[in-house]
Amino acid sequence: MARVFVYGTLKKGQPNYKHMINTAKGLAKFQGRGRTVEKYPLVIAGKYNVPYMLNIPGTGHHVAGEIYSVDDQMLQFLDEFEGCPDMYQRTLMRIEVVEWEGKGGAGEARAAAEGIVECFVYSTTTYPPEWVGLPYHDSYDSSGKHGLSYVLRESRD
Repeated sequence: MARVFVYGTLKKGQPNYKHMINTAKGLAKFQGRGRTVEKYPLVIAGKYNVPYMLNIPGTGHHVAGEIYSVDDQMLQFLDEFEGCPDMYQRTLMRIEVVEWEGKGGAGEARAAAEGIVECFVYSTTTYPPEWVGLPYHDSYDSSGKHGLSYVLRESRD
């Protein structure tokens, strides 16, 4: 099992969360909530209002999200869903645990107790330069105050 940190439309209550609980795509088990140890710019961009974490460490905010334990099948689905490696790249990042529900062996308990876990995160280095000038967010909600509602893939033209 691999750990994945999601910060956008795959979180609970967001438009693509349905994929995280679809066992036909693999297994994803909610472990807890966290935020990036380093600051990153989280922007909402493009005509479909997609959240992107720009891989520019030290800029932006500590980004909030959810930590999942996923099997190989779900990781492969997420790679495809996230357009990895073209649109997003899956990299390891350090995530500060804010709230932990994970159940597992001693390694799990130790990681949670230390307050920092390593997770795969889908961020991007392949973005138009003007995105750096967009507003930076510390957390994402499709129906947030920003007024930029996410457009589901099945609704795109």
